[in-house]
Amino acid sequence: MAFTTKEIRDAETLRAIAHPLRMRLLGRLRSHGPATASELGRILNESSGSTSYHLRQLERYGFIVDDDDQASKRERRWKAAQDMTSFRPSLLEDGGGELMQVVNRQMADHLLRNVNAWLASEQAGLWKDAIGSSDYLLRLRAEDARALGKAIDELIDGYSERNRPADDPEARNLNVHALVLPHVDWPTP
Repeated sequence: MAFTTKEIRDAETLRAIAHPLRMRLLGRLRSHGPATASELGRILNESSGSTSYHLRQLERYGFIVDDDDQASKRERRWKAAQDMTSFRPSLLEDGGGELMQVVNRQMADHLLRNVNAWLASEQAGLWKDAIGSSDYLLRLRAEDARALGKAIDELIDGYSERNRPADDPEARNLNVHALVLPHVDWPTP
């Protein structure tokens, strides 16, 4: 089953996801499945009022929907509407450069939190040799970089066919971060 994607094409939708709590709520629903505002509030150390408000904003812009299984009539269970979100600055119809910087910084912070959490965890068993990171420096044209990004997306999408059920004790969620960025020399101290 291929990944489903929410593609952002306008600044208003980008603004809706640019809020840090909304990104965390959506990420949690994607990684752990459906939940109520109260459950998410407890997990993320936020009030249920705050999580309810931000969940309604995510719903308004099509990031989340009601879960098919509503255990209670008192509280709504939410689920992610898609597996991933994509956006490219060139697709934004009405600007949004500053918002892109905010979202990109939040994504970089998320990447660093994931790396730091992994490094602080016990790295034993099969996973020690199963994970890794690579740093390549290529000299490409813009069209080559677009093709590279598309090829990476297709490769990862192919692995969605191998997604294991939640009750598989040997499987775990993996964070796969793919960045295709122009190289910028760091300032000399």
